[in-house]
Amino acid sequence: MKIDLEVDAVGLLCPLPVLKARKRLQGLAAGQVLRLLADDPAAVIDVPHYCAESGHELLESQAVTGKIRAYLIRKA
Repeated sequence: MKIDLEVDAVGLLCPLPVLKARKRLQGLAAGQVLRLLADDPAAVIDVPHYCAESGHELLESQAVTGKIRAYLIRKA
């Protein structure tokens, strides 16, 4: 899968990972994919909730290394 933009939010706490993703998604065209890296435990709940509320599609959420997870989000 083609990743159009990667956002590193490792070390940031709620709500900053979602806010960074939202800001970067604004600059993408519909259908493009953003990869968000985050280690905030709340992101497991916040990112899917944000996607559901904003209409974006959460394609995948997977552990990368240690506490870091990658979230693939397709812009609506």
